[in-house]
This record gives sequence, C-alpha cells and structure tokens, in this order.
Amino acid sequence: MINGPNLNLLGSREPNVYGMDDLKSIENRLTKKAADLNFELGCFQTNAEHEMIEKIHDAKKNNVCFILINPGAYTHTSISVRDALLSVSIPFYEIHLSNTFSREEFRHKSYFSDIASGCIIGLGSHGYELGLIAAIKKIQQS
Repeated sequence: MINGPNLNLLGSREPNVYGMDDLKSIENRLTKKAADLNFELGCFQTNAEHEMIEKIHDAKKNNVCFILINPGAYTHTSISVRDALLSVSIPFYEIHLSNTFSREEFRHKSYFSDIASGCIIGLGSHGYELGLIAAIKKIQQS
C-alpha cells in the first residue's frame, strides 16, 4: 500500500473531507486483515515523488503481486509515477478517500485511472479495505 503527499496528516487534515482515521490506524487495520487472510501487506507513505517512484520500482524486485495506491495530489500531476506503474506491470487499484469528482475541477483528472485495475473513490478509509479484499480475490483467481 503506497500513500502519497499529505496522507501522513490524516485524522487532523480537513477531517470533513478525509475523515477522522489516521494513516497508522488504517495501516494497522489493513495489515491485520491481510494477515488474517494469509497475505502480507507492506505500507509506505511519502511526501516525495522520487521516493514513491523508487518504492514502485522496488515492488517489482520484491515480487509484489498487487499495489494499492493513493497518490494524493500526484494523481493530478505525476506522469513520472504513472510511468513507474506502467514500467513494473504490477496490477494496482487507485484509491481516494474523498470523491475527487465532487471537488475542485483540477481534481477531476487522474493520470492513473485509465491504467488502474480499478478505482475506489469517495468511500473514506473503508475504500482501502475494499481495495485490499478485491486485490486478494484477484491474486487468488490468477
């Protein structure tokens, strides 16, 4: 699970938009759920684009089967992160806590949605759990 800029501030940053759950509690909940289903979930958050790209590259080296990614603001700006995801050919779900389509117009464009295996938008922190369950089902089917 890769989280982008400012997601380290969840729980305190605009809770009316992003909810009250902090990132650590989301990570803990998902890590436990994955373990209960005999899967391993690694969690990573960065405010730096190059670190996100390196983590995506590392996913290939580490035989990661699926990526859950909330690119944060990079969703609307980063062709480099898009290219990294394309270069590793690992399926991924794009996840957003808020409904980006009900917000400012610049948030309506994603550089990832068209290459994602699926998108989960506007379901708050529950979207991460849905993404995890869907990713596990995809892995089990392949």
